[in-house]
Amino acid sequence: MVEHDGAAGGPQDRPAAITLADVAREAGVGESTVSRVIRGKGSVSDDARQRVLETVRRLGYVPNRIAGTLASSGSRLVALVIPSITNIVFADVLSGAAPTLTDAGYQSVFAVTDYDPNAEERLIESMLTWRPAGLIVAGLEHTARAFAMMRGAGIRVAEILDTDAAGIDIVVGYSNLDAGRASARFLVSRGKKRIGYVGHDLKRDRRGAKRYQGFCQALAGLGLAVADTEIAPALSSIELGRNGLAVLLDRTPDLDAVYFANDDLALGGLFHCMANGIAVPDRLALMGYNGLDVARLAPQPLATIRTPRRQIGEMAARLVCSDEPSGIYDVGFELIEGATV
Repeated sequence: MVEHDGAAGGPQDRPAAITLADVAREAGVGESTVSRVIRGKGSVSDDARQRVLETVRRLGYVPNRIAGTLASSGSRLVALVIPSITNIVFADVLSGAAPTLTDAGYQSVFAVTDYDPNAEERLIESMLTWRPAGLIVAGLEHTARAFAMMRGAGIRVAEILDTDAAGIDIVVGYSNLDAGRASARFLVSRGKKRIGYVGHDLKRDRRGAKRYQGFCQALAGLGLAVADTEIAPALSSIELGRNGLAVLLDRTPDLDAVYFANDDLALGGLFHCMANGIAVPDRLALMGYNGLDVARLAPQPLATIRTPRRQIGEMAARLVCSDEPSGIYDVGFELIEGATV
């Protein structure tokens, strides 16, 4: 352990940042030579290149990418603004996007909004100050200023995980409205008529709100309606699903099926049923959304909608760095019957 007394370590004691000029002086070359080596562009002798690279490593020099971007013809940075990293959906998106960008010679950087549109606006502004080559954002709903900034940035913008509205440039995803409709039709096709709903904060999760809207629309078209709902003003979790189903069944015990906003909530509902001797699906059918591996590998696999999240990340990354035309790229979804309906 290193201990410090209160007299040391003021700002005036911090060493100055290593500059390109420092590298050039130590390596015995001109600044332009250092710049060419770092950027990988231009003619440099092998001896000079090795001296520059060794000096960069020894001094711990980090290039100023902002300055490099402003001085060059374009950035190699692509920014991703997503709602969450704890939600496996967005981890899957990143696992598709990041290697695709790397293979294309781009660097990815991401920011997390926690489903807050105002935070998204601030983060988009922050990312755009780096002058990225492209921007990938979740969903189609944004604040007016965020829309204006993205439209005026002069770069490719990919909006992902939804196709239920017009986009700024590139849209990659599927219809959340149709996913909700497909879920409702599937439950009714299995003879379910007293259907409840357990969800989370739909004001923040606009894609979840669209699925619920589509679900209700499909039920109405079949002469039915949601019998009862339990929607908590909180972010999704397994615990929220377990508690939500308990509250819902306490209030409306004659339900024969429950539709959950996602698989996390549905797994919580399944745990509640297991703990309380509620037979699934004979007594109560359960349906989720997302097609998570944990839902597929559960002892009783969930009925759900599987979405191609990694593919969406890959496609968005490829398109945002391309000259492909603007438009909607719908990758669809898959209904998984599972064993809970």
